[in-house]
Amino acid sequence: MIDNSLINKCEEKLNSVFKHFEDVALFNQEKVLNSFKKNHLALRHFVGTTGYGYGDEGRDMLNAVFADVFNAEKAICSPNIVSGTHALSLCLFGVLMPGDKALCITGKPYDTLNDVIYGKNIGSLADYNVEFSCIELNEGKIDIEKIKDYFTKNGKPKMIYMQRSRGYAWRDALSISDIENAVNLVKSLGFNGCIMLDNCYGEFLDKIEPTEVGVNLMAGSMIKNPGGGIAPTGGYVVGSEEYVNMVQNRLTAPSIGGEVGSYSNGYQYYFQGLFMAPHVVLQAVKSSLLFGAVLEELGYETSPKITDLPKDIIRAIKFNNSEQLISFIQTIQKNSPIDSFVDALPWAMPGYEDEVIMAAGCFVQGSSIELSADAPIRPPYIAYMQGGLTYEHAKIVLKNVKL
Repeated sequence: MIDNSLINKCEEKLNSVFKHFEDVALFNQEKVLNSFKKNHLALRHFVGTTGYGYGDEGRDMLNAVFADVFNAEKAICSPNIVSGTHALSLCLFGVLMPGDKALCITGKPYDTLNDVIYGKNIGSLADYNVEFSCIELNEGKIDIEKIKDYFTKNGKPKMIYMQRSRGYAWRDALSISDIENAVNLVKSLGFNGCIMLDNCYGEFLDKIEPTEVGVNLMAGSMIKNPGGGIAPTGGYVVGSEEYVNMVQNRLTAPSIGGEVGSYSNGYQYYFQGLFMAPHVVLQAVKSSLLFGAVLEELGYETSPKITDLPKDIIRAIKFNNSEQLISFIQTIQKNSPIDSFVDALPWAMPGYEDEVIMAAGCFVQGSSIELSADAPIRPPYIAYMQGGLTYEHAKIVLKNVKL
């Protein structure tokens, strides 16, 4: 177990960084509150509908508030989007047509998108003759020269794709300035198509969002940052009206778009989760920073480095072998509020290339804004920890880690 004195010592060193993120949380809390006030959110918007959902005021209000919070023209925030992967897939299939080209400039996307993009005879982009190319990062940074080379040799793709967070890769998340610089770069090369971003794990880490620096289409999960640990399911898509309209036609059908879609359980938890999100994200970032500081003191390599400001809520921790990795993740499971008695074990999880172990003793199944951790069982042995509804919970778990 880790000594409390070490935890307290690291906590004191983090005071100035904590203050930075407290200021960000205050800014974003006011932004969300002002959006609720501006759009006249009322109790009637919590009520669900059935059937086609014609005239569903809650659905329409949730979309309007989401667009406003992200300073975008239009949004879809729906319980009918089952995950972040689903939201991203809707965007890809909504915008890209047979024969189109897409270029990802942040390396290979997250594992669960592999079959969406490259699968065979399952309705993937490849099956529809969509060419999806990737340019690897150069020492964690977007490779400007290779992007220029692609444009010279292949012309302009229809979509530029970026992944903000690290996925299962040892690299830092993109900062807002990284994203803005990439947008400016491709536009300087004459690109005027869709710039799309996977924003999972990055919401409310800054005072501005990627849609405010030129991203046309952005997607994520409601059981991560923007759901505040309260939203029970769902995903979101925000961006320019042109592209969001394409996506909502894919979500439903081109003839009905966003005019339908019911949810009988009602929308209270989505509005409440969004309201709580800036504060909960603050708890997650502080938790990540404390884990990073303590584990670095103990000689473990973590990413981002404790000297760098986190740009998402994920903390990557490198272990010496699979036994240490599994033990760390099992400790998180054993100190979770739900299923603490369960032994987390590696298994062949759908959508992943390797066996994966996950600690997710969460109130919402699979919620990554709650304190959780997961890892593919492959060298280098890296655990990806995220979340923490409360900073206090993270301190308790950290104290129980055995290394």
